[in-house]
Amino acid sequence: MTKNFNLSPAHKFNKADERGVPSLVWRAGQGRRLAMIQAAAGGRLSVESQVLVDGCGVGLYIRALRQFTPHVFGLDIEPERVADSYVHSPLVHVAAGEHLPYPSNHFDLVLSHEVIEHVQDDALALAEMVRVLKKGGRAIIFCPNRLYPFETHGHYWRGQYHFGNTPFINYLPDVLRDRLAPHVRAYTASDLRKLIANLPVAVITHTQIYPGYDNIVARNPTLGRVLRQVTYALEQTPLRQFGLSHFFVIEKT
Repeated sequence: MTKNFNLSPAHKFNKADERGVPSLVWRAGQGRRLAMIQAAAGGRLSVESQVLVDGCGVGLYIRALRQFTPHVFGLDIEPERVADSYVHSPLVHVAAGEHLPYPSNHFDLVLSHEVIEHVQDDALALAEMVRVLKKGGRAIIFCPNRLYPFETHGHYWRGQYHFGNTPFINYLPDVLRDRLAPHVRAYTASDLRKLIANLPVAVITHTQIYPGYDNIVARNPTLGRVLRQVTYALEQTPLRQFGLSHFFVIEKT
């Protein structure tokens, strides 16, 4: 059962260019992703499971995952966000994803939800997720798709940051895209495969998903429902490659 987990911290947009804006309101889009996480966990979400939310933001996914197990850890590089997460689990820490403060072979499940695009070294962050997983444990990763028509993290123009969705930036050559969006990565499918090429993992699932359109649904429910119906259907076709995010599940071998 999906619960209503809504937060509104005053610092919610701090460092939006560097860190993105964490999930603040639990809506249909987050509920759908939670169901995907539960299915992809494949039995690794039980009362005894050790779970890490790697880049926990203000704690919405920590709170959601505690429906399944009390052993939900979280970390974020921003102390203010960790302070918000603490009300949902005492097992939260201020740390960087490239240097996880946990022992090797500890977690059954690691969730990285729209985080690796912001870290300094994404290859090291992936390697750290794998290090802390038990053998047979899984990492569930959501991250931006380079083929999605909009850059959702805003852009820079003449030295000024502009928050919001910007069309077609991701379709530019790297040298131009990285001038407009130097603060965030977007990944092709092959980019993700390269990040794990030398890691002891097997790919369980790799696909792309479209957004939940929750803001559109709030303003125009009919239009929002049509968009969901149409684009969710596209996820079952080759046009899924233009979805908002990669849904990437790997298992430690």
